Amino acid sequence: MPEVLSEEEVAAIFKETKNLKHKAVLMTIHSAGLRIGELVKLKIKGIDSNRMQIKVEQVKFKKDRYTILSQRTLEILRLYIKQEKPFEYLFEGQKSTKETPVKYSKASISAILNRAVEKVGISKNVTVHTLRHSFAIHLLERGTDLRYIQSLLGHESPKTTQIYTHITTKGFDQIKSPMDSLDI
Repeated sequence: MPEVLSEEEVAAIFKETKNLKHKAVLMTIHSAGLRIGELVKLKIKGIDSNRMQIKVEQVKFKKDRYTILSQRTLEILRLYIKQEKPFEYLFEGQKSTKETPVKYSKASISAILNRAVEKVGISKNVTVHTLRHSFAIHLLERGTDLRYIQSLLGHESPKTTQIYTHITTKGFDQIKSPMDSLDI
């Protein structure tokens, strides 16, 4: 079963991440359910603020897909773009130029998340992919239909998405153990 973070843990990670670019990276991954490879390939033109969507190009199975763009993430992205002025990729490496845009490194993204997780004191085995899993679980727990989650994540098979139904604890607090009703 994949590791997931609670909404409170995700919020704590974002609050702890002070660097604007780093915060924008992590928020974009979580709020859109992106894979790390999709984030580093994401181009500025893939952000559609009119439709509040992100176009993820040529991902697994060589298909494009659209996922959601959160209002909060859009606000952070606007500040980030104004400050950093990326050329082609939404997130670029330090040596990026207009003539030679360089993608942001996956290792840097992992390091950013690891530092934040450590500072917050989360003891779970958290990876960048954990943010994607957490996105799916948070949608499911808010009542989003699995078919929409499947589409947002770019899963070919519904079986891949159904794994999240085995992780969620939503509603467990409403279930009473039969043991509690026994007259013993």
